[in-house]
Amino acid sequence: MVDLASQHARIQTELDAALLTAAHAGAYIQGPEVKAFAQELSDYLGGVHVIPCANGTDALQIALMALDLKPGDEVITATFTYVATAEVIALLGLIPVLVDVDPAFFALDLRQVEAAITPKTKAIVPVHLYGQGADMEGLMAIANQRGIAVVEDTAQAIGAHYRFSQGTAMRLGTIGTIGCTSFFPSKNLGCMGDGGALMTRDADLAERVRMIANHGQKVKYRHDVIGCNSRLDTLQAAVLSVKLRHLETYSNARQTAADRYDAGLDQLEGLVIPARNPASTHVFHQYTLQVKNGQRDALKAHLEAAGIPSMIYYPWPLHEQPAFASDRYPQGAFPVAEQLCHEVLSLPMHTELTEDIQDYIIHAIQRFFTS
Repeated sequence: MVDLASQHARIQTELDAALLTAAHAGAYIQGPEVKAFAQELSDYLGGVHVIPCANGTDALQIALMALDLKPGDEVITATFTYVATAEVIALLGLIPVLVDVDPAFFALDLRQVEAAITPKTKAIVPVHLYGQGADMEGLMAIANQRGIAVVEDTAQAIGAHYRFSQGTAMRLGTIGTIGCTSFFPSKNLGCMGDGGALMTRDADLAERVRMIANHGQKVKYRHDVIGCNSRLDTLQAAVLSVKLRHLETYSNARQTAADRYDAGLDQLEGLVIPARNPASTHVFHQYTLQVKNGQRDALKAHLEAAGIPSMIYYPWPLHEQPAFASDRYPQGAFPVAEQLCHEVLSLPMHTELTEDIQDYIIHAIQRFFTS
């Protein structure tokens, strides 16, 4: 599904130099590379405050902690997402309120978001799934009108732009109250271990996030708020600084690969290629098909027999997970998400896909649907 070894081989000299410099300096915790990377990512994202942390799940948790939510407060998010998005809500004693997704882009269905809002609703967490943006213009209008915070889950869409109807363009993760991302190795901007970051335009909120991520302290040994210990490792920051310089090239490579998939698969009956949100660029963390007529698992087996990996992101919606099961969400409550879980199939998508590899994958899929 990814080829990090080949990606790293192309930039091995840069990686070696960055890692050796950091290793020889000996500042393994909060070394200068961490501050440098935070500034570089800030510049890339348009000047927002960037606070690195240990991983993407921590980023989501710290974001909600920084909003000073209270146990019993409600947070709306999508049922079709990775568990971390809702997991942190529940861990903090908040109430995850799940809604369905739209059938085209698999992002929050804003009609259901509006219907789910109550006086207890304090935050909404849109997920920029697979590499493109949710309807942030519509969502921010809803949230701003009601004074609700927006925490963007940008783990799969770092680098993508969102264009508002008046023409303004912003990077995903910089539009809401707080943005969160992950640097897990397979992400579009990935390190060689775990890592994450939070982004915000609010200086006061950024300061609170920094304190929470550092045991709640601004001055050493003085703890102003309850916090946690969540730091980006210095060596990982060194890796990320190198890879950030190549992120636009990586995004372009993924988009080119997606176009090749489109050209080879678009006309196959029973197969739906990824739709593009016209308001958002798509950086293709995943290239995810919808396989109709109950053929998804058979296609997956066919690809496996041909030596081609594929993945199902995600096989169950959150409301069908035992950890989130509730009488509030009976089977059939969210038909779009439930259908997607039976249809989605992600193909190999990374920066090192060659035309020969893609042709092999495309021809295998074509044989399945035409034989």
